[in-house]
Amino acid sequence: MSFSVNRRHLLRSSAALAATGLAAPVLIGRAEAAVLKLKLSSSQANDPKFANGRVYYDNLVKQIAASNLAGQIEVAFFPDNQLGQEIDVINSVKLGVIDMMVSGSSIAANLVPVVGTYDLGYLFSSFPQQTKAFDAGAAAPIEQALLKGSNIRIIAWAYNFGSRSVLARKAVNNPDDLAGLKIRTLPNPVITECLRLMGAAATPMAFGEIYAALQAGVLDGLEHDPPTIVASKFFETAKFYSLTQHNFSPLAIYCSENTLNRMPTATREAFTDITRKAAADTRAHGLAVEKEALVQLKDKGVTVIDCDREAFRKRVLPQSDAFVKARPEAKPVVDLIRATSV
Repeated sequence: MSFSVNRRHLLRSSAALAATGLAAPVLIGRAEAAVLKLKLSSSQANDPKFANGRVYYDNLVKQIAASNLAGQIEVAFFPDNQLGQEIDVINSVKLGVIDMMVSGSSIAANLVPVVGTYDLGYLFSSFPQQTKAFDAGAAAPIEQALLKGSNIRIIAWAYNFGSRSVLARKAVNNPDDLAGLKIRTLPNPVITECLRLMGAAATPMAFGEIYAALQAGVLDGLEHDPPTIVASKFFETAKFYSLTQHNFSPLAIYCSENTLNRMPTATREAFTDITRKAAADTRAHGLAVEKEALVQLKDKGVTVIDCDREAFRKRVLPQSDAFVKARPEAKPVVDLIRATSV
C-alpha cells in the first residue's frame, strides 16, 4: 500500500514538472549546437544573374550546404541597401554589428586610404591579370592594412562583373566629350580623381541614390560595369555606354573580425575555405555575364561606344605616381601589379 501511494505521488509530481517544462526528458540525446546566424549585405539589386552580391550569396549557400558546416551556419542576405548605404554598412562590419558585406574594394578606402590603390585608373589590364597579381602577393599588404586599421578581414576576392565604363546621356568618344558632364563616382577620392582626370565633373554619390539623381537630371551619367547597369536599370535614363574600361575593380568579401573570432578554430578555417570557393565560382560567373549584359544593353536601346581608351589612359597616368608619392606603402603593390602580365 505504501509503495502504491508513493508511486502515485511520484507520477503526479513528474506530470506537474513536465507541464511546467522543468522535467528532464526520459531519453537524453546529443546536445544540438546553436546555429550561427550571419548577416550578409549588398548594395546591389536582388538579381540572381547580374548582381554580384546575390550571385555570391547563392554560391556561398551552395558551398555551405555541401560542407560539414551545413546546419551549423546560416547566412541571411540583405540586398538593395536594406541595411543602409555602403559607408554605413562597412562601419557596421567594422563594429561587428553586420557580419559580412559584398562590395568593391573602393568603399574600404574610406576607412583605410591605402586600399584605394586598387582604384587607380588603368592600373589593372584585365581581371585574370588582377588574380595573377593578387596570387603573387599584391593582395596581402592591403588585406593586412585593412585588418589592422578597421578590424575587417577580406576573406575572399572575386570580380566585379566587368570593368567600369561610362554610361551617359550623350555620346562620349574622347576626353573632350566628357568635359563638364556630371558623372557619378563612388564616394572615394581616388576613383573620383580618376574621373576628374578623364575630363568629367566627377560627382561622388551613394549607390542607392543614383537612379533618382539620373531621373531628376542631377547626374548626366555614372561609371559602372554592364551587369550592374542592367540589374539596376540605369539604362532607362542614359543611353550611351562608352567602353573606357578605366577600372577593373576587385570585388571584396568583407567579414568582421569579431564574427570570425566567435567561431571555433576548425569552424573558422572551414568557413574561410568555403567563402573562397564561392568567390572562385563568382569570378567565373562574372567573366561570362559581362558579355551577356552588353548584349542586353544594346537590345534595350543603349549605344555601346568603343571610345578612344588610350586618350583617357594618358590623361590618368599621373594619378598613380602622385598616389605612390603620397602613400609610399602602396609602391610595392603598384609595382607588382604593373609587372604582372597574362
